[in-house]
Amino acid sequence: MARFRTRLALLGSAAALAAGALVPTQLAGMQPAAAAEEHQWVALGDSYTAGVIRAAGNTFEVPRDGCERTDRSYPQVIDRDLYGLFELTNVSCGAATIENVTDTPQHPIGRHLPPISEDPDYPFPAVPPQSEAVGPGTDVITVGVGGNTLGFADILMKCPELGGESDGKGTPCKDALGAGIPARLKKVRQEYDRMLRVLHERAPHAKILAVGYPTIVPKDTSKCRFGDLTQFGTITQGDLEWLRKDVLEPLNKAIDDSTGTQDAASFVDLYASSHNHSVCDDSKWVEGFVTLPDQLSFVHPNALGHRNAADHVEEAMLDTLG
Repeated sequence: MARFRTRLALLGSAAALAAGALVPTQLAGMQPAAAAEEHQWVALGDSYTAGVIRAAGNTFEVPRDGCERTDRSYPQVIDRDLYGLFELTNVSCGAATIENVTDTPQHPIGRHLPPISEDPDYPFPAVPPQSEAVGPGTDVITVGVGGNTLGFADILMKCPELGGESDGKGTPCKDALGAGIPARLKKVRQEYDRMLRVLHERAPHAKILAVGYPTIVPKDTSKCRFGDLTQFGTITQGDLEWLRKDVLEPLNKAIDDSTGTQDAASFVDLYASSHNHSVCDDSKWVEGFVTLPDQLSFVHPNALGHRNAADHVEEAMLDTLG
């Protein structure tokens, strides 16, 4: 439905522009036809916005800055879909935290993820806080961030280690890390609230679209094969259930709750539409630790996942036009 509504709106815009082009200037008060208004859009976020992995397209940074924005990530898909209705500034960056969006420069990591891989261009110079790309003339801001502030990557590194030691039994990761999750979620909410205030101050007239995270772990964790690196490796089924219910779903709720603190902000839900496309589903929109034959994906959306995100974010962006 989201894709249909987007295409319908685009067809209507294209038809209106085409009709205007067919009107002779003599019938328009002898004035040249006005160009279509271009709305200023800034895309902020972490790797789930930037793309990062090869399954989400090719890196197009020239020169590389280490943020690993890819050409099939949802900001770039939307930019092609909307035919110049919005002028995109995409400063999303892999591994960004909420503070990196708000006011803290970031040292991008590129494909540097020791000890599994090394990036020949690492280390990269710092990039400015992403909010610096936002200004009084910005009309729409999309922002997808929060997972790195929660420490999700660190959890993903620790859980397979503990699951392997337990031979796939029990909930060793929950037992080790569960008590600290409420404090992490509180930090996300506090920093997200502050980020939204800063963005609103920098762009008082902009509509802010806070983009949530997709379904990563299926409701039925028996779909996930223990030891399969194309899924979650040696994370136990019990810990996967914990990650879904106590970590990932509350992360989305924290983001959604924060948007309620700003009149100009709204939440774009990707979770419901991706329920049957988790890492462990045959039709996956999020890759596991590895994408065959030899790509390290470390649980990131592929091009299909970004296409779904684009559909929902596009619809929300078009709604901002009235």
